[in-house]
Amino acid sequence: TFTVEEAVETIGFGRFHIMLFLIMGSTGVAEAMEIMLIAVVSPLIRCEWQLQDWQVALVTTMVFFGYMVFSIVLGLLADRYGRWKILLLSFLWAAYFSLLTSFAPSYIWFVFLRAMVGGGVSGHAQGQTGREENRQITAVCSCFNPFLSLGKVFWLAGSLLIIGLASVVNPTIGWRWLIRIASIPGILLILVFKFIPESARYNVSTGNVAAALATLQRIAKMNGAVMPEGLLREPTKERRGRFKDLIHPKYLRTTLQIWIIW
Repeated sequence: TFTVEEAVETIGFGRFHIMLFLIMGSTGVAEAMEIMLIAVVSPLIRCEWQLQDWQVALVTTMVFFGYMVFSIVLGLLADRYGRWKILLLSFLWAAYFSLLTSFAPSYIWFVFLRAMVGGGVSGHAQGQTGREENRQITAVCSCFNPFLSLGKVFWLAGSLLIIGLASVVNPTIGWRWLIRIASIPGILLILVFKFIPESARYNVSTGNVAAALATLQRIAKMNGAVMPEGLLREPTKERRGRFKDLIHPKYLRTTLQIWIIW
């Protein structure tokens, strides 16, 4: 028999990882554009709706409030129902509310819709990071990809892109069109989701060994590698997605350290 970890190590690095890196890394572009958007739009909505300083600040606050709340909810759902589904849902959610923001008739609607966008964007992380099980990250991308940290370059690219677009779009066709243009990367990524597999570790944790094996075989085929001999065997996890696991004595120190760092 062999485990998912042993299969991933045997298959090694190849074309699959490059494809996955580019697709999942591109989520950083979409996420950065949506988050940094407020910085280049705030001066314009301040003038249009005659806002005070605290009202402008509230927009950014509500974006991250939505991010905070929904990241907890979507994280729990991803552990229960799979990361692929939640990742797709988050992109649909963020793109939908981002487009709606461009039609916001008032300040109140703008704040509410951007909070919803923040909630959708928080789900992008479910494809990049996840819970720690047996000291291995159980997620779509890091499950297979050995250079996940390089994906931060995409965030930088997205930040530079939205600033560059703002310098051209804001003075000409306005901030509403900037928001519409900024939602395009997220919409395009939805079209390539069929190339993203569900985490093999997640599938075996739910007892769906056949799906996990199919994913590993697909990776091996793309990389021109061979699977380990034997049967895929890992125990099914009956409990997944419990918030109280974060404060369990076994993980409490790690949880507090990560919270402080973030």
